[in-house]
Amino acid sequence: MNRNVWLLALSQALLMSGNVLLISVNGLIGQSLSPSPVWVTLPVATQFVGMMLATIPASLIMGRIGRKKGFIIGNTIGITGSMMCVYALYQQEFWLFCFCTLLLGIGIGFATLYRFAAVEVSAPEAKSRAISISMAGGVIAAVLGPNIAIHSKNWLSGAEFSGGFAALTMLYSFALIILLFIQFPPLTPKEAQPRPNSFASILSRPGYLLTVFTALVAYAVMNLLMTVTPIAMHKHGFSFEASAIVIEWHVLGMFAPAFITGHIIDRVGTRFTVLMGTTLIITCTLINIQGATEWHFRLALLLLGVGWNFMFIGATSALTEYYLPEDKAQAQAFNEFAVFGSVTVSALLSGQLESTLGWQVLNQVTLPLMIAVLVFYFFKSRVKPELASHQG
Repeated sequence: MNRNVWLLALSQALLMSGNVLLISVNGLIGQSLSPSPVWVTLPVATQFVGMMLATIPASLIMGRIGRKKGFIIGNTIGITGSMMCVYALYQQEFWLFCFCTLLLGIGIGFATLYRFAAVEVSAPEAKSRAISISMAGGVIAAVLGPNIAIHSKNWLSGAEFSGGFAALTMLYSFALIILLFIQFPPLTPKEAQPRPNSFASILSRPGYLLTVFTALVAYAVMNLLMTVTPIAMHKHGFSFEASAIVIEWHVLGMFAPAFITGHIIDRVGTRFTVLMGTTLIITCTLINIQGATEWHFRLALLLLGVGWNFMFIGATSALTEYYLPEDKAQAQAFNEFAVFGSVTVSALLSGQLESTLGWQVLNQVTLPLMIAVLVFYFFKSRVKPELASHQG
């Protein structure tokens, strides 16, 4: 795999550390600053609102000015957000902190397109492996995020957890420097002056909406369970350090398999890879329903991460086969908006659902969605992409 793909993976990993950091500390920051228990998970929700709002503009902006300039814009917004988080924590301003995480989300919204950029800087036959490696950088985030949360908790006096966001500012700055050394291919004539097909024709292509639905369910269910895990563990008497380690296991599960997911897709195809991922997430929910010991949380969240990896990378790999080069910006924009729109809804509802339904019932609620993916993919995913020969 070429140098540009690895640099993309490293840059994305540094950006994703903010995601993991916020998930690790969100429950305690929310409980400390929020005016009501209902708003405990709002900082994560506003982060995903930012991601959702950024998805369509980010894709269209990059379609006009190129990947590098677009990623620089997103990274700069992320740096601003992380710096403002430090200030908001010092001022003990909950609503300002939520606005700051909105900015972090916008920055991450631009960064979600790294996996599509990896396809563009790699050879066509290495597409699945390039997507997989770009996501594998999350292994770094899995280690950095929780450990920054734990060890930087009291770095800066007067504002608990502010040291973590100061460290995050430095990580984002390093990511920006790495980005300057990545060589992206120039826009093709069709990309620079696209004449896209109608939006309706893109949506009507067999298989396109199914891949979007798969990515949507995978990310929404994963985010819902991941976001409330620290809160559920706190209610069951576990320490902050214990929940941070569980999140670390989970994020390792999300990204460590990415080193081999591309090879699995090449060998067994996207359909079987997605089916494996769906089965793993169903197993995760069944474990959570059965008990709430530390090992229940660890094993379930690990399986949740691996299942998400197989489902999301499998769906992303399949998606690239269902649009023409001139439709790239529109097709990717709709996918990202649908996926992160659903993630935003899950983040907004997570705190309220956990407080009203409880941890076990919340896991039961996710089962119908996962079973729906299992059924649709088993019976309807045999459609062969009609556009594969047109991809460049």
